[in-house]
Amino acid sequence: KVTKPGQRSSFIDQAVRHFAANRNAAAVRTQLERAAIRDQDLDREVAADWFAVDQETWQQLKKLEAGKQHSTQGAEKSSLPRSIRR
Repeated sequence: KVTKPGQRSSFIDQAVRHFAANRNAAAVRTQLERAAIRDQDLDREVAADWFAVDQETWQQLKKLEAGKQHSTQGAEKSSLPRSIRR
């Protein structure tokens, strides 16, 4: 509401720079620690959501690998490129 659309990124950049220049490191650390404690439930929820996505992806990769291994069983393995094999 303070800035016009298209100028928000610049405004945020200036605000962060001002904040960092006018606060000492200990105060910033304390504020970050408080925010981490305050947001821990949200952090856990986001991590759980991504864990589910990650697990699904690993399961798909395992199935793909199993399919590749099954289709290559019994096939002669060669280090030659396909164009050279006979």
